[in-house]
Amino acid sequence: MENFSLSLLDLVIIGCITLVVIIIGLMAAKRADRTVTGYFLASGKMPWYLVGAAFVATTVSSEQIVGTMGATYKDGMGIANWTWWALPTYLLTMIFFIPMYLRNKIMTVPEFLKRRFGSACASIYSVVMLTGYVFVFLPPVLYGGSITVSELTGWNQYYVMAGIVIATGSYTLLGGLNSVMWTDAIQCILFMVGGVLFFWLALDHIPGGWNAMVEAAPERFHLYHPPSDPEAPFLGLVVASFGVFLFYQSSNQVMIQRILSAKSTWDGMMGIVFAGFIGIVLPIVTCLMGLVMYHWLDVMHQGPSLLPNNYDKAFPLALQTFAPSGVKGIVLAGFFAAVMSSVSALSNSISTIFSLDVYRNFFRKNARDREMIISGQVSGGVALIIASIVAPFVGTVGLFKYFQMGVTYIATPFISVIILGILWKRTSYTGAVVGLLGGVAIQIILASVLNLLEIRLHWLYAGGISQVLTMLLVIVVSLYTAQPTTDQVKSFIWNPSWLLTLNDGVQRPWWKQIKVWAALYALTWCFIYWLFW
Repeated sequence: MENFSLSLLDLVIIGCITLVVIIIGLMAAKRADRTVTGYFLASGKMPWYLVGAAFVATTVSSEQIVGTMGATYKDGMGIANWTWWALPTYLLTMIFFIPMYLRNKIMTVPEFLKRRFGSACASIYSVVMLTGYVFVFLPPVLYGGSITVSELTGWNQYYVMAGIVIATGSYTLLGGLNSVMWTDAIQCILFMVGGVLFFWLALDHIPGGWNAMVEAAPERFHLYHPPSDPEAPFLGLVVASFGVFLFYQSSNQVMIQRILSAKSTWDGMMGIVFAGFIGIVLPIVTCLMGLVMYHWLDVMHQGPSLLPNNYDKAFPLALQTFAPSGVKGIVLAGFFAAVMSSVSALSNSISTIFSLDVYRNFFRKNARDREMIISGQVSGGVALIIASIVAPFVGTVGLFKYFQMGVTYIATPFISVIILGILWKRTSYTGAVVGLLGGVAIQIILASVLNLLEIRLHWLYAGGISQVLTMLLVIVVSLYTAQPTTDQVKSFIWNPSWLLTLNDGVQRPWWKQIKVWAALYALTWCFIYWLFW
C-alpha cells in the first residue's frame, strides 16, 4: 500500500513479540506430557482462564479482523452481531453439551458420535471436518493474514504465508494442545490490548468522536437488521442460534477441544463465561473500526470510498491512516497473534481428529503414544501445506462470505443429528447416518430449487430450513428402525440433574459461583442490545 511504512521500532516490536510467543510455545511443549492425552488434550489440566482465553483466541483470526471490519464498513454495526450474539449459544453449550462431554470423558466429537450412535457417524464427521478445516476454515485465515501484511509492506504474499505457517507450526506440532493453550492466552492479551488501543487512537481523529459518527449516519448504528437484510438479518441470527452457531461453539472440534482440556466441569463452564466477557469487548478489536473508516472516508471525505467492492481493505487502510510509529508495531503484532492462534488451533484439531479417529481406527488400532503423536504432527503439517495452496482462491469470494457460508453448509447435518442424539433417546444409528448423508442432499436440493426459482435466500435461513427437514428425516427413520439400547444412550441423554453437579461437589463462595458470573454476563449483554437495538 502506498505511503505505508514500518519504522525500526515497529519491526523490533513485531519481531520481539512474535519471538516471545514462539518461545512460550516451545517452553510449553517441553513441559507437555508425551502421551496421547497430554499431546491432544493437555492432560486435562487447563484452568478456567486459559480455557476462556483460548476459546476466544481461536475464533479471532485474520478472517474476523479483516473480514468483519470490511463488512462493518459496508453494512454498519449489525455485523457486530456475529460476535455479540453469543449468549444464546453459550448458554445452550453450558447447559446441554459441556456436562455431557466432561462426564463421559470425551476426547473428540467423533468419539461422542461413535459411542452414542456408531462408527459410521464418527467416520462421516472425521472426513467432513478434516476436509472442512483444510479447505474452509484454514484458507481464509492464511489468506487474510498474508494479503494484509503483503499490502502493507510490499512483501511477497506467499513468503508471508510461509512465515506464518513455519512460525506457528514450530511450537504447535511439537507441543500439541499444551503449547496451543498457553500461546493462545498470550495472543488473546496481545490482540485485545493492541486492538482497543488502535480503536481509541482512530476515534480520536474523528471530530466529536463516537457521537458525531452516530449523528452523521444513525441508521448504521443498530444491531437489529430486518429479516430481508442481505448480510446480518436479526431473524437469521436467532435461527442460527439453534443451528450453525450452536454447532460452531458446541460440536466443532476446534472449539470444544478447549473445553475438553479443562481440569474440571467448573473450569470448563467458567471458561465459557470468561470468554463471554471477553466477547463483550471483542467488537472494538474486530469490527467497529469499520464504522470509523466509513465516517472518515464517506462522511468526512478524507479519501476515496472503499465501496462497493474494496471494503476488505478497511483494516490495512485504517492502520496506515491512524496508527503512529510504535502503535503500528503493537497492532500488527496483535494481528499476527490472532492469525497464529487460529492457525495453531486448527492444525492441532486436525491432528487430533486424524490421529484418534482415523489413524488409530483404520490403520493402527494398537498404535502406542509416540506413534500417535508423530501421526498427529505429520497430519497437522500436511494440512498447513494444503491450506496454503488453497488460500489464494478465497480472494475470489470475499473473506467474510467465504467463511460464514462454508461453516453453515458443513454444520447443518451434524447439529441436526447431535441435538436429537442428546435430547431424544429413540434416535437410532440408522436415523443418524441417514440424517448426516441426507442432510447434505437436502441442502443441495434446496439450493438447486432456490436457484431454479431465482429466490435469493440468506444462507442462515437456508441452513435453518435444511436443519428442520434433516431433523424430521432423522425422526422418521429412527421410528422405523431398531431402537438403541438403554446402556448405549443413557449417559448421553441430557438430564436436568447434571446442572446440580457443576461445582464438582466442591463448596465455593458466592463470588466463585458459575450462576453469579453467568447472570452478570447476561445482564451486560442485555444492556448492550438495549443500548444499540
